[in-house]
Amino acid sequence: MSFKPLGFYLSPLCFYHVVATFFLGCYLISATPAHAIVDPLSSPNNRFGIHILNGTSLDEVANLVNTNGDWGYVTLVIQDDQRDTKKWQEVFDKLRETHLIPIVRIATHPEGENWVKPAIGEAPAWASFLDSLNWVVKNRYVVLFNEPNHAKEWGGQIAPTEYADVLYNYSQKLKKQNEDFFVLNAGFDSSAPNGIETRDQVSYIRSMLSHNPQVFEYIDGWTSHSYPNPDFSSPPEKHGRGGIKNYEWELSTLKSFGIQKDLPVFITETGWSGKNLSEEKVAQNFQKSFIEIWNDPKVAAVTPFVLDYQAEPFSSFSWKKPDGWKTQYQVIQSLGKTVGQPEQIEKIVIRDGIPEKFTTKNLYFMTLDLENLGQTIWKESDGYEIQIETPGVGSQITKGALENIKPFQIYKTGVALTTPEIPGSYSLKISLLKNGKEVSQTTVALILEELPEKPIDITKNHLKRFIEFLLNKLTNWK
Repeated sequence: MSFKPLGFYLSPLCFYHVVATFFLGCYLISATPAHAIVDPLSSPNNRFGIHILNGTSLDEVANLVNTNGDWGYVTLVIQDDQRDTKKWQEVFDKLRETHLIPIVRIATHPEGENWVKPAIGEAPAWASFLDSLNWVVKNRYVVLFNEPNHAKEWGGQIAPTEYADVLYNYSQKLKKQNEDFFVLNAGFDSSAPNGIETRDQVSYIRSMLSHNPQVFEYIDGWTSHSYPNPDFSSPPEKHGRGGIKNYEWELSTLKSFGIQKDLPVFITETGWSGKNLSEEKVAQNFQKSFIEIWNDPKVAAVTPFVLDYQAEPFSSFSWKKPDGWKTQYQVIQSLGKTVGQPEQIEKIVIRDGIPEKFTTKNLYFMTLDLENLGQTIWKESDGYEIQIETPGVGSQITKGALENIKPFQIYKTGVALTTPEIPGSYSLKISLLKNGKEVSQTTVALILEELPEKPIDITKNHLKRFIEFLLNKLTNWK
């Protein structure tokens, strides 16, 4: 954008300080993103979630997991033949609007009856693609594939050493790409026996660690498939291996192998089958589990499988049926939940509008382009406001009515600035406040040169243009 100085010669006494700073309707965020994951359990956390198969039905997800709370979780799957930045950015933007935290499980693609075996050489492509997205919250939760102790999930083979290499290399590559990636292992089938098609989880993990003792070095949390076995039908009271607190047994197993990391738990799959239990009984089991069992302080998220799947083999797990929602949807929807407060990155960039130099004793009218490069949506109703300061010279606070400035959007605003008499370097500090507290800021240098000896008059045209601008902004503001 452009700027238009309205130069005029005034008495030197008028310019020892900045006389006026005018900022209409501005909303901006400034900060260089801090990198490295945060503990999801260190702030209020809504552990309620659901598993979906793609990026659809997000309003229905939000109506389930955020009712009586906020910022629940959703587990979704991205295949290697679906790495479309535009498509998934639209999904992430919808997740941002509906206050849903994504847990992304990456996958290959089916080939016959099996899923194609992941290749280590694909790690850079995955890291680059996932980093191209503007994530919803600071932690970028990524699950590295699915139940590798099933041959069908690994190209028809049981290969724990290969999964160890994939987990180690992919997690390293993600961390190198961006330290905000919160890496999670693939969930295992803890009830699988040793055989041709499956491998016992303890045996599988032992083989992984024998191949690479550092295999879990770069994971940040533990993915658990805590199903109520046998037959997805055991009562919530069954604990330990094969129950809905299966994760306790898994963490104990890790410690028996010498892994002492304190890993928050993400139950990305769980649930009762409707083949052996009535719809009402499944709903009662979920209610009891969320209230009495999954309130474990180690559990960050519980995303039962699956919101909507109308075909075999998973229709019995679906929370939706052809003619509407099953009872468990309404039961879980009605439960009290926490208002989650996940950390989000806040960042502002001034794209245009600040001249390289100013002259003393002048009134400048500038139009600024401010871009939201953070993860939040700028809303005055959420407590955001702007503070404009010129440190050491004077300051004035101006607030603007801004709504729904989303990431990557430009907000245009106007500033009228009167420069002081003394040349030199000054600064214009623009701060974002949320509920009265500064959450980010940016500072712009103002270089002041001597005003030319010949004064520059303010013409009627200058004043007319300036007044028209103010009236236009005030009209739009209202």
